[in-house]
Amino acid sequence: MEFEDLLSKNQLTILKRWFDLILETYPANTAALMRKDRNQFTNPVGSTISQEIEVLYKGLLEGKNSEGFSASLNSILKIRSVQDFSPSSAVGFIFLLKKAMEETLKREIREELMREEWLKFLSRIDELALHAFDIYMDCREKICEIRINQAKSEKEMAFRMMERMSYSKEKRGKGEDSES
Repeated sequence: MEFEDLLSKNQLTILKRWFDLILETYPANTAALMRKDRNQFTNPVGSTISQEIEVLYKGLLEGKNSEGFSASLNSILKIRSVQDFSPSSAVGFIFLLKKAMEETLKREIREELMREEWLKFLSRIDELALHAFDIYMDCREKICEIRINQAKSEKEMAFRMMERMSYSKEKRGKGEDSES
């Protein structure tokens, strides 16, 4: 059996295990909710992760280059970049695919005939992780820009309020002088 055929045949098991491993990176109560409900409206995070890891897996099977995964990675990493993850943890979900595959295909991977194909597939996963890190950093830069713009806006608003208060105070002061 070809390695790609083996991966296709075990796709559902591998994807389920990968999803479960990703959920383990979340707090227990959050993971329980995401595991229980895959509805895109009541659980958009769990639904997005579930859908996009399937796209990533299929793309890896097809041998797509890492650039072909940008949309799926972007969908997941936009979520993980605003959550309480370190950069390595935010992107580390990709490496969990290796663990899911190893657990599912232990015996087959150990066979010498599959070893070379396994190593090639692992390098595709590594390339995907590097591309994911670039996307993650772009997401974090956008978040930083938004925060900076928000701070500038709040500062400008505070200055306008101070100017109005100062103008109003001056006006009252002039009004009191004219009454005397």
